[in-house]
Amino acid sequence: MWHGRPESEQPMRAVVTRVASASVTIGGKVEGAIEKGFLVLLGVGPQDNESACDKLAEKICNLRIFEDENGKMNRNLEQVGGSLLVVSQFTLYADTSSRRPGFSHAAKPDLAVPLYERFMERCRQRGFAVEHGQFGADMQVASVNDGPVTILFDTEKP
Repeated sequence: MWHGRPESEQPMRAVVTRVASASVTIGGKVEGAIEKGFLVLLGVGPQDNESACDKLAEKICNLRIFEDENGKMNRNLEQVGGSLLVVSQFTLYADTSSRRPGFSHAAKPDLAVPLYERFMERCRQRGFAVEHGQFGADMQVASVNDGPVTILFDTEKP
């Protein structure tokens, strides 16, 4: 259910974790690694589009979840010199109505890959270093969560 919002306003689904470090390994080789920043697990749904992608990139890049000098979450990624590690995550669209999840609610690769790449490009355009995994690959993701602080962006929640 999309809560009556126009399709153009639907954000993609993402889990953003504030990390001290994170990396993604494929076939025993580290493909991407960051120090302080965000680990972004990014899922694309069939309703998502370029506008949603751009809005989500802006929200995440401006997310103020780093502590300031008073210990308040008041600083964003730019203010702390952080980076992003973006990992495609179709399982964020799992249908968990049974014991064996189904993934038919995730976008097909012909839509998901371009939006995944666009999301990373929009973050780079804002001046951030962006590391990533490989779409569709079997990946091992490691992270040292900072806080822990984890924020969920979900298309089904208002």
